Amino acid sequence: MGELNGDLSQLARAIVQGGEMPSQLDMRYPNYSAETALAVYRNNYRGNLQDALAGAYPVIQQLVGDDFFHFLARKFIELHHSYSGNLHHYGAELADFLSSFVPAQGLIYLPDVAALEWACHLAYFATDADTLAFDTLADIAPEHYPELILLIHPACQVLRSRYPIVAIWQAHQPGNDGDFHISLDDGGSIALVSRRDDVVQVSELSGADADWLQNIQAGNPLGTATESALKQLPGFDLQAALLNLLAQNVLAGFKSGAMA
Repeated sequence: MGELNGDLSQLARAIVQGGEMPSQLDMRYPNYSAETALAVYRNNYRGNLQDALAGAYPVIQQLVGDDFFHFLARKFIELHHSYSGNLHHYGAELADFLSSFVPAQGLIYLPDVAALEWACHLAYFATDADTLAFDTLADIAPEHYPELILLIHPACQVLRSRYPIVAIWQAHQPGNDGDFHISLDDGGSIALVSRRDDVVQVSELSGADADWLQNIQAGNPLGTATESALKQLPGFDLQAALLNLLAQNVLAGFKSGAMA
């Protein structure tokens, strides 16, 4: 069994990394050579990974075009092998790869768009969770509100960028006939990724709302997070922030030390 495992590992390396085929395995075929068979396996392997990247990064593919996307995918695959039987796990490193990929250096916003797309990819496959019904908070005495720990849906992520990545992402969604001429001079954006009814959504947050939400995500009580937001922005509207998160399906419930 140990010998067979070693042979199979060597065969896998030959397919993935271009190594030598194990001589012990019977690689004889009646109609074509072992080298041709191995080339078929390699092409299938790389083709599956390229399809996985295209599925996770449709906006990147639109931004750079099909030919360039296939080129960068090949280069990425050469450096990053798949270590999971689930292809949905493949491609997490693309944003970092693009940050140092010389042929794409002219598109300075590309790594941040890739990071947003991967967050959307993770959101789509995130675990399901309940949605907080706002009226359940009516059962809590107002003096206990500051102690509440709001629970955030697993699909929720916040990403910050120096570029208008929310506008870029939204302009490249199916059925969107918006303005594709987005100026990088418009400044940065903070993206909120969420999921409702199996549909991933991307919206924009203000700095105060993003800081408040990330305080909540870190497990801080509602009172602590709100005090911090009010220091940053005295006009911070807690009710508006809560209603926005409810609309985006971000809040999954709550707990309170006072209720334990």
